[in-house]
Amino acid sequence: MRARRGVQYAYKDHTADIQIHAWGCDLAEAYAWAALAMFDYMTPLEDCARVRTTRFKEIRASGHDLDTLLFAFLDELLFTFHTEMLICTAVQVCEFNRDEWSIRAVVGGTTFVDGETRQGTEIKAITYSAMKIIERGEISKDDESTGVHRAELFVIVDI
Repeated sequence: MRARRGVQYAYKDHTADIQIHAWGCDLAEAYAWAALAMFDYMTPLEDCARVRTTRFKEIRASGHDLDTLLFAFLDELLFTFHTEMLICTAVQVCEFNRDEWSIRAVVGGTTFVDGETRQGTEIKAITYSAMKIIERGEISKDDESTGVHRAELFVIVDI
């Protein structure tokens, strides 16, 4: 999935931090949207989406439950941003393994260039504070139109 085409995330103010709310048809999609939301907060992705995707990277993370898996996935992406200056504009989750609590994704994007790339607000860290992951059974189109989604997650990031 690429940024800016019918985004499936929102930001909610939280004392001195920001809460990311992401959703999708399953948890893999919600995790991917959370990743894009994180990057969009740090640097507006509508600017980067106009630039051709020039870099790709495989991201792997593991945990011992859904919360630690989400934390590890976003933390690995944040680490990649800070060390390689990779702005992810596309995230494709290739494997989402609940038996081993692991995720493998391929991300695509461009390089953050200081002085050229528009900056948003720096995210310093992912937190477990008020982290919430929701999965529902089948939902109807009426439910979707009222904002009920099959998979949703909430994660607070330190800014």
